[in-house]
Amino acid sequence: MAVWSELLRSKNLLLVISIPLLLLPLPLLHPSSESSCAYVLIVTAVYWVSEAVPLGAAALVPAFLFPLFGVLKSSEVAAEYVKNTTLLLMGVICLAASVEKWNLHKRIALRMVMLSGAKPGMLLMCFMCCTALLSMWLSNTSSTAMVMPIADAVLQQLTSADEEHEGTVANGSSAAENGQQKGGKQNQPSIELIFINEEATAKDLSKLIQSKNLNGVHMIANPMTFVKPATNGHRYPDAEVVNFGTWFVFSLPITIVVLLLTWVWLHWLFLGCNFRETCSLSKKKKTRQEERSERRIQEEYEKLGKMSYQEKVTVFFFILMTLLWFTREPGFVPGWESLFEKKGFRTDATVSVFLGFLLFLIPSKRPQFTCFRKRGPDQDLKENTKEKEEGGPDLDGPMLTWQEFQKHMPWEIVVLVGGGYALAAGCKTSGLSTWIGRQMECLSSLPSWAVSLLACVLVSAVTEFVSNPATITIFLPILCSLSEALYINPLYTLIPVTMCISFAVMLPVGNPPNAIVYNYGHCQIKDMVKAGLGVNLIGLSIIIVAINTWGIRLFQLDTFPEWAMIHNNTEHL
Repeated sequence: MAVWSELLRSKNLLLVISIPLLLLPLPLLHPSSESSCAYVLIVTAVYWVSEAVPLGAAALVPAFLFPLFGVLKSSEVAAEYVKNTTLLLMGVICLAASVEKWNLHKRIALRMVMLSGAKPGMLLMCFMCCTALLSMWLSNTSSTAMVMPIADAVLQQLTSADEEHEGTVANGSSAAENGQQKGGKQNQPSIELIFINEEATAKDLSKLIQSKNLNGVHMIANPMTFVKPATNGHRYPDAEVVNFGTWFVFSLPITIVVLLLTWVWLHWLFLGCNFRETCSLSKKKKTRQEERSERRIQEEYEKLGKMSYQEKVTVFFFILMTLLWFTREPGFVPGWESLFEKKGFRTDATVSVFLGFLLFLIPSKRPQFTCFRKRGPDQDLKENTKEKEEGGPDLDGPMLTWQEFQKHMPWEIVVLVGGGYALAAGCKTSGLSTWIGRQMECLSSLPSWAVSLLACVLVSAVTEFVSNPATITIFLPILCSLSEALYINPLYTLIPVTMCISFAVMLPVGNPPNAIVYNYGHCQIKDMVKAGLGVNLIGLSIIIVAINTWGIRLFQLDTFPEWAMIHNNTEHL
């Protein structure tokens, strides 16, 4: 029994050692660049799926195995680990760190809840819209970890208001009212926003998430990091049809439709079909607990005070970055890049890094000019001292410091994506991608939409059990080869598959946001499966419809593009 226990504790080490040894006959018995690349690909994929080692560490496997087996030179592999998307990510992280530092995210969340009122249907819609808006710019895990404490506090207000009311009727005064008479508002539950590490797996979250009860409010403690945006087009550097503008135009209608249909599905599943009663905004129909909940949220929002100078600067950079991304090369009209003589030198990463760089220079204290100065230096010193005493950021420095940037920069994700690029380069150079494409030529009899649908269904099933970054890194090179072999526009499969990978919403092990929600204890696994299955079917259906309607014209998917043809011919040389 002791031996068996020891083996279980060492299972990850045994897996890391045994998998390369068991697969070693593949390159030894069939010495070729294709078999060597396949060996590296399978070993890396098994490490990713099993999570026997951290995802970032597993992504380093191609860095030493490709040169060892003569697939790629060490310098060639190293060049794949830092790409244009790395710079894009760094700029986005600068802005996201500023949003978190100056509490702009908390203001957005509370404000949206205030707009919805306390009706269950409207609260559901509000939290969904709030989370969707935040997750457009922050990671899914960070957005969920931020919104869930607020949602939990609102739920407690809704469920406890009736008990307080009954106590008031029976005893003449409730415990809450007595507490307010003695100690003001200090006995009310507070809302704490604490962030979760995006790089943590769903398995790790069962250990990392500490569900404590502080005045009835669950808290989640862990550092916050961010995940990179979905990579698009850089396997094909000449695929200029994919940019921020076209991606936004394609995905925004999908987001709105999926959000609305998901709300209807969840409302019907958990609240029933009485939409008029659960979504009414009439003040006359509000119950006592709804009024208490609205007051509680209003109090939390008032604690934030007026919008600070730092928040306004962050909002300005937020809007400016979005506008510059969208107008650089929107596709349907000339963008600002057309003003330059040399084309193709400026990308979304250029904008992202430039604005992120400015955040390190702009002072966090509002500049004061002598002729317009209405505040004395004593007031500035008093406010700065108050911020330090309350544990807030120091106003003497810039909007963002390098230490704050380092704390939020997900270097493991950078290495993971670099490992995916390295595998793709190895598959191309060795000819493995060509071989895989030939094995899948049996699918050539199927229409293009059927191939895309099969790929989306397969990925949607796998991503329920395997982390999203690992799933997309494994499948995208294979789908590229498949599309080229069948002479289908690669974007016809890559775009919908990339979006479907995010629909891991059925099980707590699917991704960290699921585990966060599950650990609050308000829902069971069967509830998550029922709700998640409907969301999966809704998302999959909408994406397939979108890619076969406005997606075809927007991304020119009805033809096999020249940039893919050049890539295909190069592989066959």
